[in-house]
Amino acid sequence: MPHHELAQMNVATMKESLESPSMADFVANLDRINALAESSPGFVWRLQTDEGDATAMRPMGEQTLVNISVWKDAESLNKYVYESAHVDIMRRRKEWFERMREAYVVLWWVPTGHRPTATEAIARLERLRLHGPTQEAFTLRKTFLPPDA
Repeated sequence: MPHHELAQMNVATMKESLESPSMADFVANLDRINALAESSPGFVWRLQTDEGDATAMRPMGEQTLVNISVWKDAESLNKYVYESAHVDIMRRRKEWFERMREAYVVLWWVPTGHRPTATEAIARLERLRLHGPTQEAFTLRKTFLPPDA
């Protein structure tokens, strides 16, 4: 059994509140895209409230959505992000979210069974923004092997 799993966090600053008409199509697709992630090979876990809502958690401010999940490996996450219906939503990102000038996706290895907190994930994102990709915080373009590999 592998000793590590891949954690990821991505953030997005909304142009309008989730309740605004301009965000309606994004909101309408949330359940479908989350269900797609959860049924994807290699998916392990995602941060959400007891009601299944990840958008209610705003540790980086009211306008910033935070998505944290854990995957078996980088290949599984990559397939979900770039080879599933998720890519159709990603292509529309600029309709709903501000353009980010700094890193908004970070990956890091966690011990199998560990579920990262928002505080932990934000610290990893800040590390990536400050130091670029390292073993402690990296991207899908520049990945690192798990510590025990």
